[in-house]
Amino acid sequence: MADSPGSADPSFADVYERYFDFVWSSARRLGVDAGALDDVVQEAFLIVHSRMHTLQRPDSLKSWIYGVVRRTVSNHHRTRRARAVWVGEVAYFDEARKASVPTPYEQTERLDRLRRLSNVMRALDEPKREVFLLTELEEMSAPEIAVALEIPLNTVYSRLRAARQAFELALARERELRAEEARAADASRR
Repeated sequence: MADSPGSADPSFADVYERYFDFVWSSARRLGVDAGALDDVVQEAFLIVHSRMHTLQRPDSLKSWIYGVVRRTVSNHHRTRRARAVWVGEVAYFDEARKASVPTPYEQTERLDRLRRLSNVMRALDEPKREVFLLTELEEMSAPEIAVALEIPLNTVYSRLRAARQAFELALARERELRAEEARAADASRR
């Protein structure tokens, strides 16, 4: 199944198989905590299943699904009176990494990198962060993002440009802070 013009309407089983990881990671990045993630993903797929017949453009299926996930997560937060917080956890691990047990040093380094990435991502406001993550992690195109977020295409490009600039600045600040910490640690050892 392909998200391309002229493709036949996909079956729900095909959609579920192809987009499960996308729905799961999108819900996670939109702030659903681990305890509620399975329920939110299930609810999103129930909505996808019940509304697939309304899909007008099969070539925009991924964008349409993201819109469903976004609204489902929003409803989840509203009903639980929770607020969405990007937690900076990376949800994907390759099988080799799962099989190997990291050393305490490797675990500390990984947690430090995640903390730094989280700090950099928190420097972005929510609209820019969302466009940035959809572009960089989900590899969605700007037109797909515009459809999914229901915003003008030029707004997507503007947010992405601003997000990339802010990301680079925050990353540079984080690197400088780390270098200062290293220099201070070296000075204290002398």
